[in-house]
Amino acid sequence: MVFEEFISTDLKKEKKSFTEEFKEEKEANENNINNNLLKEELQEKARIAELESRILKLELEKKELERENLQLMKENEILRRELDRMRVPPLIVGTVVDKVGERKVVVKSSTGPSFLVNISHFVNPEDLTPGKRVCLNQQTLTVVDVLPENKDYRAKAMEIEERPNVRYEDIGGLEKQIQEVREVVELPLKHPELFEKVGIEPPKGILLYGPPGTGKTLLAKAVARETNATFIRVVGSELVKKFIGEGATLVKDIFKLAKEKAPSIIFIDEIDAIAAKRTDALTGGDREVQRTLMQLLAEMDGFDARGDVKIIGATNRPDILDPAILRPGRFDRIIEVPAPDEKGRLEILKIHTRKMNLAEDVNLEEIAKMTEGCVGAELKAICTEAGMNAIRELRDYVTMEDFKKAVEKIMGKKKVKVEEPKHLEVLYR
Repeated sequence: MVFEEFISTDLKKEKKSFTEEFKEEKEANENNINNNLLKEELQEKARIAELESRILKLELEKKELERENLQLMKENEILRRELDRMRVPPLIVGTVVDKVGERKVVVKSSTGPSFLVNISHFVNPEDLTPGKRVCLNQQTLTVVDVLPENKDYRAKAMEIEERPNVRYEDIGGLEKQIQEVREVVELPLKHPELFEKVGIEPPKGILLYGPPGTGKTLLAKAVARETNATFIRVVGSELVKKFIGEGATLVKDIFKLAKEKAPSIIFIDEIDAIAAKRTDALTGGDREVQRTLMQLLAEMDGFDARGDVKIIGATNRPDILDPAILRPGRFDRIIEVPAPDEKGRLEILKIHTRKMNLAEDVNLEEIAKMTEGCVGAELKAICTEAGMNAIRELRDYVTMEDFKKAVEKIMGKKKVKVEEPKHLEVLYR
């Protein structure tokens, strides 16, 4: 009995111990399972967050690609339209001759014949006047566009954009000539009411003639500065062109430009290049020069009112000019610009030596007497050469001896060998 109770007690103890161990093991397993599940859940959440981030990134990339695709489609459409436009056959250029009705005009095509054509609904009929250039469809010859006026950009290049920096004070020995030029050019531009009160038309232009270097171009520049006018400088040889009618067209465009830019001054230098006396032309070149001259005469006659446009011509050879260009109504005043006298030479020397550092022994009156027959350009060259003589001697002032050597060199009266100082090589180190 006692043995059975002892065994029963041990069994109970073992059972209790086994039950406790099982519970502990079960709790441990449950904790491990929970921990594993928690880890897996955290890993799944991290994986989901990463996938969501990738999805968001891919959506952004998709939107960017869609935007680029849309841009490329637009560019492709533009290029396709440009290609279609390039495939369209060219239009025919014509000139309106007459207007017939509201939607019909007579047009002379560039190929030669004239046609009565319709006007496109995209073109305003009021813009079509005789002389207008238009575009015509090749098949129906319908007017589809109006072209701007034809302009020669060579004429535009002759316009001097900046105001000339020459003033009347910079011109010496030409007081009488300056007065006449101002009366003809400057006075009508500044005070046109005086001519209206008197009841006369202002002069159209002047012709300056005289030896080279006497100041003809300076006079024209000084007038352009004082009147604030557009200054268009033309050299006569520039109007001589190779092909028939090209020179005449350029003359016409120059006067058209002058009218648009009014008040303006057209200065034709070396006008004898195209205005020589007309003779029996032997070559095509001579005939073309004469055509250009006739166009110039027609423009100077002024079939159309030119407004505030004045013409100044300059030449060294007035004896070879055609009589037609010398008559009143074209050049109303013919002004001689002679070589300066002693008083004029003194004024010119004073102008050119204003900024020079002169020694006390320099006598400009004596230099003016020594330079008899010199023109303004030669006097300026004498002043420059005198300054070079001073620089050659490494001096910062000009002496009378420098002027004497310059006069001898420029006028060619004496050939003096001037020995260069040994210290001149200092300048070239």
